[in-house]
Amino acid sequence: MNNNYDVVIIGGGTAGVSCAWNCGKLGLKTLIIEQNSYLGGSITGSLVIPAMKTSKNSINNDFFNALYEKLINLGGAITYSDGNKGWFNPELTKIALDMLIEEAGVEVLFESHVTDIKHENNKILSICVDTLYNDNANAFNNKLLLYIVSKYYVDGTGDGNFCNKLNCEILEKFEDNSQPISLRFIMSGVNVCEFSKWLMAYDTDRDVTTSCTVGGYTYLSTAYTWDSTKWALKPLFEQAIADGCITEEDSNYFQLFSVAGTPDSVAFNCPRIINNDLSRSEAYKQGRMSILRLSEFCKKYLPGFKNAHISSIANSLGVRVSNRIRGKYVYTYKDLISGKTFNNPVLISNYPVDVHSDKKGKSELIKTEQEYQLPLESLMSADYDNLFIIGRCISADFKAQAALRIIPSCFSMGEGLAKYLA
Repeated sequence: MNNNYDVVIIGGGTAGVSCAWNCGKLGLKTLIIEQNSYLGGSITGSLVIPAMKTSKNSINNDFFNALYEKLINLGGAITYSDGNKGWFNPELTKIALDMLIEEAGVEVLFESHVTDIKHENNKILSICVDTLYNDNANAFNNKLLLYIVSKYYVDGTGDGNFCNKLNCEILEKFEDNSQPISLRFIMSGVNVCEFSKWLMAYDTDRDVTTSCTVGGYTYLSTAYTWDSTKWALKPLFEQAIADGCITEEDSNYFQLFSVAGTPDSVAFNCPRIINNDLSRSEAYKQGRMSILRLSEFCKKYLPGFKNAHISSIANSLGVRVSNRIRGKYVYTYKDLISGKTFNNPVLISNYPVDVHSDKKGKSELIKTEQEYQLPLESLMSADYDNLFIIGRCISADFKAQAALRIIPSCFSMGEGLAKYLA
């Protein structure tokens, strides 16, 4: 392994894989350092599907389109009736990403961590990576320390973990600037046709409940939260709480989607874990118990779920907001809501400001009147000249980040940065 690179990306999540693929395609020698055994981050590890729909005028979409085409060939993607191409199968996405990254000539170190960073005069000189290797006698059980030199380094960890090791400045945190996490899951063995027929008759609000047929299979979506009284599913949740099937906290957020390429499976954007004081370990345990109760709710109260079962629980929590690293430009809610334009935008979007809350009636969904842009300078570290940040830890204030954290925007960030680095 040649330990000299043009670009090293720490974190092969949504923004990281897009950046790496584009860097490879543009001729840059590129390495991904990934702590998990797969790429894709929130899509694959946290089961965040489908990708939310964004502006028709979005830019830096080459990677999104390449991933979609690869998944279409694998039977793992559809275009929904609203034109959204982001309905991905999370397991097949792992395979598609491996294929795309290899085709782009990008190297990957799985199950690897940065243990040390050498820097001088606002420039990163090298890093030390703890990885595994196979010595035949102890297959992949031996640790190997690699010393790697690169022209550019990119923090794609989502939490700013690489930047934290460098003591980069974190944008100020305020007491209320947090959002609850989720632990998603999938149920299989669902009679989706039966469920769809009942659901479409039960809920006539097409802003909430939709269904369509793609390739001869039925796909659908619906939702309920405790933040509003308008939901058609509300009586079912009230009855389930009264019956002791679920807790009131279980009912705080409920959203489901069909899974592309798996006709009998439904993915859930829940439970939303509303106690922000829990440790991550406790959040996993609490989330899995809530999943058990919600699965029983589905089998008891929703037609088509009688023979369904939990087939997958996310490997990692769905995190909506984390450390945000100060960049050369701090993008603000005022910039976003005013539609401020920039000389070097990396993305264009119209996705609303989506702030989840652990309190009833406190969540916000603020739609924008016009499209907005994110400048390249928000991806440039303010502390190190050859360090960049992509994904949900970018240089943006709390409300702006609540709009920018979606998968298509992360894809565009990674692609826009790659084009700059090339």
